[in-house]
Amino acid sequence: MIYFVSGIGTDVGKTIASAILVQALKADYWKPIQSGDLANSDSKKVKDLISHSDCNFFKETYQLRKPLSPHASAPLDGIEIDLQKFQLPESDNLIIEGAGGLLVPLNEKDTILDLIIKLDIEVILVSQHYLGSINHSLLTIDCLQKNNVKIKGIIFNGKENKATESIILSKTKVPFLGRINPLEKVTQESIKQASQVFKDL
Repeated sequence: MIYFVSGIGTDVGKTIASAILVQALKADYWKPIQSGDLANSDSKKVKDLISHSDCNFFKETYQLRKPLSPHASAPLDGIEIDLQKFQLPESDNLIIEGAGGLLVPLNEKDTILDLIIKLDIEVILVSQHYLGSINHSLLTIDCLQKNNVKIKGIIFNGKENKATESIILSKTKVPFLGRINPLEKVTQESIKQASQVFKDL
């Protein structure tokens, strides 16, 4: 199984969700683009949170120094992101973590959505509750569906909000995969406990 973990925006919990899924599925991990924070990359964060040792971490296709949208940070490093350079690692059990939301630009032409379409894999969407998250969730799912991208389902990150969740699920008919309840501390143990919800994906 290969899943692309995307979010309804930035800072909605994609990295924590990815770590939990890697732990739950004993999967490999790949972050195609790391933009900024290279010393403490998302790959390093996930690796530090996983308690099983048989997980492969594949190198990013692009490592960009500035914490900006890839289309802005790449030129600062003298790089132009080429969609054709992204190739799936050799793994049949892989979690791929995106950067920001679907329409984050990679260059003047391509977005994260174009990368997902090129890789031709199912998406797991992470949604976190905040004012406007219904709109962002519905727009994201609509965009995926209109582009014929398969959606494995949605993960809600945070405390339950029945009014928000029920309207998203009823309007989109997207499967609810589970919830990541707030973690008091983000540790290997808390990730391991949270992963129990997702073992049967």
